[in-house]
Amino acid sequence: MASFTLNINGTKQEVDLDPTTPMLWVLRDHIKLVGTKYGCGIAQCGACTIHLDGNAVRSCQLPVSSIGDKEITTIEGLSENGNHPVQKAWLEIDVPQCGYCQAGQIMTASALLKQNPNPSDTEIETAMNGNICRCGTYTRIKKAVKIAANSANA
Repeated sequence: MASFTLNINGTKQEVDLDPTTPMLWVLRDHIKLVGTKYGCGIAQCGACTIHLDGNAVRSCQLPVSSIGDKEITTIEGLSENGNHPVQKAWLEIDVPQCGYCQAGQIMTASALLKQNPNPSDTEIETAMNGNICRCGTYTRIKKAVKIAANSANA
């Protein structure tokens, strides 16, 4: 066991646990932020995507010991009222069907738009590649990312 001070959604959180514990389980089981989902457990599906210093990362294979003083943002911390441009675009387009992958999709899309506010279709497809949606809403996801980019730049 080791003690870690984590900056999660702008709040310092103290946890005592095994240094190899994946951030996904730190967030879900210890901090009780359950918006980040478990999908595959091998960093391939994207359901567990969070931001680490603004970059989209898969939390299921990210040990808590690797975090240091980096800033963690979860879907709960993306916006206070669910009014981030990506979240608003998701609702406008009615992207989700089952919704399970959507937190990871939104976190990946928002990181993309922060780094590239006006991505091309190819850049959207490249950034979102690997975020698996079993319902197949990829066309709506891409459309929502484009709408979010346009609204953020307006």
